[in-house]
Amino acid sequence: MIRKKISHKRNQHKHSKKDVNNFGDLIHLMKASDDFKHFTLGNVNNIEVFYYQSLINLDKIEVTLFGKLEDAKIDNLDVLENLLPFSETEITSDLTIIEEKLLTGYMALKLTNNSQNILLIPAKFEVDRQVAMPEIEFSVIGPKLAFIEDINTNINLIRKRVKLPQLHIKNIEVGKITKTNVAITYIDGIANQDNVDTIIQRISAIEYDQIMDSSFVSQMISDNSQSPFPQLMDTERPDRVSSALVEGKIAIVVDGSPHVLIAPTTLVEFFASYEDYFLTWPLASAFRIIRICAVIFSVLITPMYVAVLTYHYHIVPGDLLGTLVSSRKDIPFPPILEVLILELTIELLREAGARLPTKIGQTIGIVGGIVIGTAAVEAGLTSNVLLILIALAALASFTTPIYRIGNTIRLLRFPFIIFAQIWGLVGITIAAMFLITHLLRLTSLGRPFLEPLYPPRWRDLKDAVIRFPFNLQGSRPVITTATDKHRINTNRTRLKRGKRK
Repeated sequence: MIRKKISHKRNQHKHSKKDVNNFGDLIHLMKASDDFKHFTLGNVNNIEVFYYQSLINLDKIEVTLFGKLEDAKIDNLDVLENLLPFSETEITSDLTIIEEKLLTGYMALKLTNNSQNILLIPAKFEVDRQVAMPEIEFSVIGPKLAFIEDINTNINLIRKRVKLPQLHIKNIEVGKITKTNVAITYIDGIANQDNVDTIIQRISAIEYDQIMDSSFVSQMISDNSQSPFPQLMDTERPDRVSSALVEGKIAIVVDGSPHVLIAPTTLVEFFASYEDYFLTWPLASAFRIIRICAVIFSVLITPMYVAVLTYHYHIVPGDLLGTLVSSRKDIPFPPILEVLILELTIELLREAGARLPTKIGQTIGIVGGIVIGTAAVEAGLTSNVLLILIALAALASFTTPIYRIGNTIRLLRFPFIIFAQIWGLVGITIAAMFLITHLLRLTSLGRPFLEPLYPPRWRDLKDAVIRFPFNLQGSRPVITTATDKHRINTNRTRLKRGKRK
């Protein structure tokens, strides 16, 4: 019975859309909402005004529009358009355009003696937060600007850094209900046109009623939407996006989202902070190696604990084995259950800290971790050695600069723990083989996700695990298949060096 009522409402909605055959029908449909206003200006005028009160800036309209037209006699929309101090006005009789403009903050003016044409005036009431500092990809050195939810502001932040007429913006409207504006950004002459066409085709093929954030687009256009690994990088930093565009990549800006997508991308790029480029290359390379080692440690340390204590305790040195035995002598649970309890406790603390308000979340994370950990050890539910390993693993997982890859790392631990319980170190090896096979098959816009490690490409290895000096990175990454492959004029650089000598 409930399904029948819902389907009846849907059919009624479709029927009402089909019945909109003229401007009067459209206004009748919109008048069902209390924030839609319709009135005639003054006693002398024959100008009807239509708008959504919640979408327009009434203060601006009252000063610039109502004051001029209150006592004026207008018989032609062209005269009215020239009289008003507005840009981006439009005269049309297309019902689709009129509906779209009214729903995006335009005001419609109509002469009572003309039932065809409508004058549309921009009067958007925009509520956006100011450009602020990055919250996720914060850097000590370098710019302190981050994207916001307004697409025009985000494109402005990109254009201020890439001052080229070749920087092209292709707008696509996505979402049957939300009709979200998506801007595909690339540098013509550098970006590979096949990559551009692929992204345009995939975004245009999206058939979904709502696109509320760039995450929706990322999931729908990824090569493998079933993979836990993100195949498009999302960032809140305009400098990272500008740098990616110069490399020949493509940026996807979604209206209403403070994160911009970059494609194609590789796995190693998720462990590279953009702050690395503000440091000397030895420091940047050292920090990248530390991050990669921290991620490997975070994934493998608890499975190794389970495997060693369950099957391979004979490989532990004698002194360390005594410490492990003494720490576990009163523990009633096997290692696998002990590890899962603590891992789930850490995940609960993370989720609680993330969902609660900032100050409360910090208190829950710190105090909760200390109190629960101390109580668990004193109650004999877990060993103090494992508590230290779990804390270090959680700390190591926070070293990733991109938040989304951190979620993937958190998830990867659990399959490794299960395989370690079943087959020990052999199980960890099998799990690692499954993971590597999945990564080898994974692609980003058809490009290998493990590049430049596999297939090995020396040109891209110069900015992968180790960041080489800028003068040795004279070519753009191979993965972008950029049209213009060179970034440095080597002859000019040598000439300048010769003059200095």
